[in-house]
Amino acid sequence: MINESLFKTTRHLAKELARQLEMSNQRIVFAESCTAGLVSGILAQVPGISKWLCGSSVTYMEALKESWLAIDNDLIAKHTAVSSQVTEEMAKSVLERTSVADFAVSITGHLDPGMSENGSMAYVGVSYRADQSVRVRPVVGYPLAGKNRINRQWNAASIALTVAVEHLKFPPGKEIHSVDWLRVCQEPKKDPWS
Repeated sequence: MINESLFKTTRHLAKELARQLEMSNQRIVFAESCTAGLVSGILAQVPGISKWLCGSSVTYMEALKESWLAIDNDLIAKHTAVSSQVTEEMAKSVLERTSVADFAVSITGHLDPGMSENGSMAYVGVSYRADQSVRVRPVVGYPLAGKNRINRQWNAASIALTVAVEHLKFPPGKEIHSVDWLRVCQEPKKDPWS
């Protein structure tokens, strides 16, 4: 079951992203792995978003990352499908394939604690158009909060939405800081989304 606070926060973030997209007159596309389309699905609930949301490439399996987004198999073999390197390539590739989008957000992650030495985590990447080329901001890894897989998946979606909002609020060249998310995630005694 999804924690009510997390549910409300995520929907609020989607509305805020829609507002920021309209204010900046920019279109977004997603490349989603661990969220399996949840990020774009939540954003699609906002009325009128079709003007700003181009879509999402849901590449949950490694083979689809390779075939749909042309992620190099050697890169996946070297770093794993859940890595900052693959997340960066996902963001870059989905934007290159979506000519009408101004920027892209990609997300990969481990939703189950035992899948990685770092526990449950999500990596989020952002690519954007500048000087007739695609550029990528530094990929950031975020620990995921929540005692069950569903809440961790919604937490990952919330983080992706937050990063998208921050990309619009802070011009490229400045580091993105998800201060509130980092604070929440670094307080192990508090689990706001159990």
